[in-house]
Amino acid sequence: MYVAVKGGEKAIKSSIELLEQKRKHISSNQDIKISQLIEQLSFAVDRVVSEGSLYDKNLSALSIKQAQGDLVEAIFILRAYRTTLERFSYSVPIDTSSMTLKRRISATYKDIPGGQILGPTFDYTHRLLDFSLLNGKETSNKKNTPTSNDNVFFPRVMEFLNNEGLMEKEIEKLKSKPFDITREPMKFPASRDQWLQILSRSDEGFLLGLSYSAIRGFGSKGTHPFVGEIRYGFVEVKIYPEELGFEICVGEIEVSECEMVDQFEGSKKIAPQFTRGYGLTFGYNERKAMSISIIDRALKSEEYGEEIKFPIQDQEFVLYHSDNVEAQGFVSHLKLPHYVDFQGELNLIRELRKKILKENKDD
Repeated sequence: MYVAVKGGEKAIKSSIELLEQKRKHISSNQDIKISQLIEQLSFAVDRVVSEGSLYDKNLSALSIKQAQGDLVEAIFILRAYRTTLERFSYSVPIDTSSMTLKRRISATYKDIPGGQILGPTFDYTHRLLDFSLLNGKETSNKKNTPTSNDNVFFPRVMEFLNNEGLMEKEIEKLKSKPFDITREPMKFPASRDQWLQILSRSDEGFLLGLSYSAIRGFGSKGTHPFVGEIRYGFVEVKIYPEELGFEICVGEIEVSECEMVDQFEGSKKIAPQFTRGYGLTFGYNERKAMSISIIDRALKSEEYGEEIKFPIQDQEFVLYHSDNVEAQGFVSHLKLPHYVDFQGELNLIRELRKKILKENKDD
């Protein structure tokens, strides 16, 4: 984190006051309510929840309001607040197989048990401006359609490939305690639990660009992955107090989950099969979950004996540069005074030019 130099306190105070005036828009007496942001800008709120790494939609909306819609700044604010909170317990792993589904699709099979649940999505819209939204005059389109599938179990689509022995097997349980990136510094080579945590709170745009590079050929094989299954809905969060001796539910959270299917041609030790990439995020962040699952598969290249030659396969490149709070801090620090550093370079360039010009003159 980079801290601004001290000095010019009066100017700094005036700058902050101007920023607050810009947020309030003096010409308008209307104030945006937190509830309005949560209800009407839900995707923005969910992105800040995910990348801020704190599941609280009220605080997410508050940070967006304070940052005047700058989502990266809002994420910075929420992440900073998160560091002040006390951690009193660790939850047990969430069970996404028992998710209360709002959306569930597969691109690998047309007919799946329980059917395709389209849910709320932009996929089938025409991306045309809806002028009825101007001045709050949108038309009501309420219908009595189901919004969830409570207490219904939907088997995972990937089980079809598992049952045929065509899909790589997942590790049933970690042999050691999961890595905690909020408490431990990154270690390389990174374990999968470490990189999945980092990716879950990484910048969506960066992950989207990386995943696109793999699809275009700058990945392990440049193949076309398939969406095995995307799930979006609510899951229970449980803790296990040792003094009680049993699990208790402390609430539920909204998550997006994606499992991506990719080919593997096989090696001397492993027969040809399908491999998987996995992505899970807070909130409704389907695009990000898909990007994570593509990157997850690329980061497993070494495990499959594939040549490491593209950025998406390089652990250090991906994990060191995907965090937008770190990136913002480093880029923004360039705005701080660098007078001494620049004078040093200025003198160096002057001396080099003087030397070159003298040599050219002598020739």
